[in-house]
Amino acid sequence: MYNFTLHIPTAIHFGKGAISHLDELKNYGNKLLLVYGGGSIKKNGIYDTAVSILKNAGISISELSGVEPNPRIQTVRKGVDICKAEEIDMVLAIGGGSAIDCAKVIAAGAKYDGDAWELVLDSSKIKAALPVFDVLTLSATGTEMDPFAVISDLTKNEKWGTGSPFMVPTMSVLDPEYTYSVSKKQTAAGTADMMSHTMENYFTKENADCQKFMAEGLLRTMIKNGPIALNDPTNYDARANLMWAGTHAINGNVGAGSQPAWCVHPMEHELSAFYDITHGEGLAILTPAWMEHILSEDTLTNFVDFAKNVWGLTGDDDWALAHAGIDALKKFFFETMGLPANLRAVGITDDKNFEAMAQKACDGSKGSFVPLSKDDIIEIFKAAF
Repeated sequence: MYNFTLHIPTAIHFGKGAISHLDELKNYGNKLLLVYGGGSIKKNGIYDTAVSILKNAGISISELSGVEPNPRIQTVRKGVDICKAEEIDMVLAIGGGSAIDCAKVIAAGAKYDGDAWELVLDSSKIKAALPVFDVLTLSATGTEMDPFAVISDLTKNEKWGTGSPFMVPTMSVLDPEYTYSVSKKQTAAGTADMMSHTMENYFTKENADCQKFMAEGLLRTMIKNGPIALNDPTNYDARANLMWAGTHAINGNVGAGSQPAWCVHPMEHELSAFYDITHGEGLAILTPAWMEHILSEDTLTNFVDFAKNVWGLTGDDDWALAHAGIDALKKFFFETMGLPANLRAVGITDDKNFEAMAQKACDGSKGSFVPLSKDDIIEIFKAAF
């Protein structure tokens, strides 16, 4: 196991009624920017509850609505402008990963003299940020307890991740009931997203049993509870288990001390940058294709463990077991959860952008579980096509 330093300063308030803790924000100032998406929080009552608590705490509220599913740098800039013009003290996101990621970069941009896109391209330029808070309404990205954010500039077909300890949320409110209204599509995509985070951490050559066994437990939790939430949206236990598992998938507990691959996410970011597809759907399509591409004598043991310990499969033929584990993942994604099974199913009808996408994905890949060349990534895109 490699040396590591793990510091997760986020205060988590988990459970029914946890939103009441928003009154604690009065300890951080009295001017707040509220960041959210398309307005569903107004339909389900979360907006009214949050605003009431904040106003009763003596906090004045400015708003930035309309955050996109793949949040745009243009929206971030609007938020930064509001923060600077109105001398905002803190940023509160209500929503899923897109709203929270947007809020994180707004908070950093508010403390930066240049353009916020520079912080996306070079995280070392992030030297400070306003305090970030969130009320999570979609279990997927784990951004509620990590330092990362992903922002797009679709005018350039670019989607990049950035990260800084300054952007780790100060407090996150996780009420599973707030995910009851999540659509089947987003429930399935969110489950695929958190599973992808876990698998990117899981597939490593480092001998880190503790992290490995945690990852296997998280994957089994997602595999058990994803279909329940899909078919019974108001099942509290299923929603709660998915919410907490998704948070742990990327908060550092599973990856610290090992050497995560982080190859599939850079590939999917290119799909989203060029085609603006749903992130979790892209991950579900690419992950089995990536697994089949990297399966070899060197990685066979990893895939046998995946088949045995995650899917409960047995057998004496290691190669057959490895393939069976990948097939089990395909069946779960594409049949049980009803996710699109290939790139054509999400509207990608030709391969004209694969070369450009592959080059960017290659440049953005991190880790060395199985290094991927540009040609490798093109083959993976074609296999998923």
